[in-house]
Amino acid sequence: MTDADARLFSKVAWRLLPVLILAYIFNYLDRNNIGFAALTMNKEIGLTATQFGRGAGILFLGYCLLEVPSNMILYRVGARRWIARIMISWGLISAATIFVKGAWTFYLLRFLLGAAEAGYFPGVAFYLGHWFPSQYRTRAIAWFMVAIPISSVVGGALSGALLQMDGILGLAGWKWLFVLEGLPVAILGIVTLFVLTEKPEDAAWLTPAERAFVIERVRSESRHNEVRRLAPALKDPRVLLLAAVQFGFLVGSYGVGIWLPQIIKLGHLSDLQVGFITSGVYALASLTMILWANHVDRGGNKVTNLALSCVLGGIGLVGAIMTGNFWLSLAFLTLSLAGINAARGIFFTIPMRFLTGMALAGGLAFINSIGTSGGFVGPIVMGNLVDRTGSFTVGLGALAAFLFVAAGLAWSLQLFVKRD
Repeated sequence: MTDADARLFSKVAWRLLPVLILAYIFNYLDRNNIGFAALTMNKEIGLTATQFGRGAGILFLGYCLLEVPSNMILYRVGARRWIARIMISWGLISAATIFVKGAWTFYLLRFLLGAAEAGYFPGVAFYLGHWFPSQYRTRAIAWFMVAIPISSVVGGALSGALLQMDGILGLAGWKWLFVLEGLPVAILGIVTLFVLTEKPEDAAWLTPAERAFVIERVRSESRHNEVRRLAPALKDPRVLLLAAVQFGFLVGSYGVGIWLPQIIKLGHLSDLQVGFITSGVYALASLTMILWANHVDRGGNKVTNLALSCVLGGIGLVGAIMTGNFWLSLAFLTLSLAGINAARGIFFTIPMRFLTGMALAGGLAFINSIGTSGGFVGPIVMGNLVDRTGSFTVGLGALAAFLFVAAGLAWSLQLFVKRD
């Protein structure tokens, strides 16, 4: 890659990534702000820890059930229009969470939110795969996925502040949180229709030579044991292993992330302080994701680094439960989230090394639908164990076990992914 090549793909990144990153920040705000809302909402509508954990996880049932169909539609109608549709519907449904009255309406709105969001991430990953060759893809996807910890950096302080709006216009603070973090997404979805370009061939903002170069660089990639059709992709051991790996580290991610505000609250802090400390934790996780992705793009083995990041996540959780000091435990939780977020940044570059066309669109959705079901399991495991034991210790230990299993499965990928 020459300096001119690097400048070209930087130009592509600056055109496409900002709106996608902003949308993904809102995606995770609307998915995870339930953790902050719970500080006051649970008591108001009468949710137990088990009911809250179940409702937090039910989002992923709707998400997983519609993930593959959503990406098949995206493949047919185009990423630009379908991504915009996803954003508009999830923003409106997230705002509608203010109408929950008890456990069952809470479950229903969470399920519908997951169904609306289905297909967003694998759709964007599929879309970016048409714009960036492998030498830049890890960084492009990591920059997109840095929206996840950034959403917690922004969301921690923002959600803590919005809870302080309690009583304004007769609305509880947790209701303002859903309205002001949900409705802007619907507006952003409309903007997306005018900002995104479907494929390099349509990019009027590139010169003819630049368009030809981007198309050629992406099409000329060599892929190991390439799979083009969907049915063989769904039976490929690499796809099945990747789905299991993602399931393992997302059990840890959501099990910790959804409950993190309530864990930090054990330090006898105000809601606003909880928000700012949560922001600091995820700021460090964001930095780790970018630095680790840069290392991998410059020659680090993707499979090995995926396994190591999962190990780091597990070690952080074990450390958090082994120490009796609140601040030291928080430091270990930060270490764990740094490892988990690094795994996110590396993960989806691996299937792009052997899947193409319909197999890539459907395969990414299949992997993500199985993997993301970890977001259903993690909060429920934590909720049940908190109700049974009265503390977070056993739950964090269970999440660590999932992360170590994910690391072992990631390491075994080396048997099948011969060319990194």
